[in-house]
Amino acid sequence: MFLHGVEVRGRHGVFDFERRTGQRFVVDVDWWLDTGNAVAADRLDATVCYKQLYDCVVAVTAGEPWRLIETLADCLALTLLARFPAMAIVTVTVHKPEAPIGGVFADVGITMTRRRAGASMPMEQT
Repeated sequence: MFLHGVEVRGRHGVFDFERRTGQRFVVDVDWWLDTGNAVAADRLDATVCYKQLYDCVVAVTAGEPWRLIETLADCLALTLLARFPAMAIVTVTVHKPEAPIGGVFADVGITMTRRRAGASMPMEQT
């Protein structure tokens, strides 16, 4: 499952002005879970509700400021795993499109994957 392109104003960065005025961040989340129970029962409580996931991403990204987007991505991933017990693996990408680089660039960010103990990446289906 995935939720991509969540835009949130956050105050993350190493420079004082970034933490003071904030800037736009874009977050993508991909997650893996065993969908068997959800499919069999056709019940929302057996899967991950993407509205609740969206709200969690917004709250964390708009919340406590971090100096590094690496720390923000880790915080997001660990928070999502804690909040959604059906989620076995989560990959979070944090884009910082207004990073103070001083030049023209298409994108900058980090992608981080975290998993529950014992969870492994699923094999691709063909």
